[in-house]
Amino acid sequence: MDGACADNGPRRHEVAHEAMCVYCFDVLVNHHNPRHPAVATANVPRSKYPLFVTWEESKDKRLRGCIGTFSPIDLHQGLREYTLNSALHDSRFQPIRWDEIPHLSCAVSLLTNFEDGKNYLDWEVGIHGIRIAFEHRGRPRTATYLPEVASDHGWDKMQTLENLCQKAGYSDRVTQEFCQTIRLTRYRSEKVRMSYDDYAHYNGLVAQGQR
Repeated sequence: MDGACADNGPRRHEVAHEAMCVYCFDVLVNHHNPRHPAVATANVPRSKYPLFVTWEESKDKRLRGCIGTFSPIDLHQGLREYTLNSALHDSRFQPIRWDEIPHLSCAVSLLTNFEDGKNYLDWEVGIHGIRIAFEHRGRPRTATYLPEVASDHGWDKMQTLENLCQKAGYSDRVTQEFCQTIRLTRYRSEKVRMSYDDYAHYNGLVAQGQR
């Protein structure tokens, strides 16, 4: 599932760690250049989490790919799979090229604390990510925004829902009556982000035995 992808508040990262971004960069670099050293997983736990991997241009934070899953998945497998899916198979963008990688940042979001919303307004901007589901012209529709999306765009709850409904393929006017039919799930995330420059610095410290 793709998703538009600022940290989700000043929370301590209990599981998410910069090593996960290092791993994602390693996977993408190794895909383009198989002579790159083998991908290291030593600092990535074998826990299972729903997750998203996001690629952005470091300079202006323009999105280059964001895909993830709501099903808990082993982090080794999931980070590898969604690194490549988000970088190469996000249908909204051209695949990321080798020469782009030094200009990118990678973010990993681990999704937690899933709760069914009591209604379409039962969530907080800047705190919760939301996933919506509804029927439109006889077809089920779903879409999600990660927790930082609404606040990054300066949207209130209704603006967020209007944009999310459009993303899900809803082509009519988003009314309060329609919103009453939406099934909403809210969640939180632990998010870590790393630029390519930080990745290169991290690898340099590893080579010197300082990590």
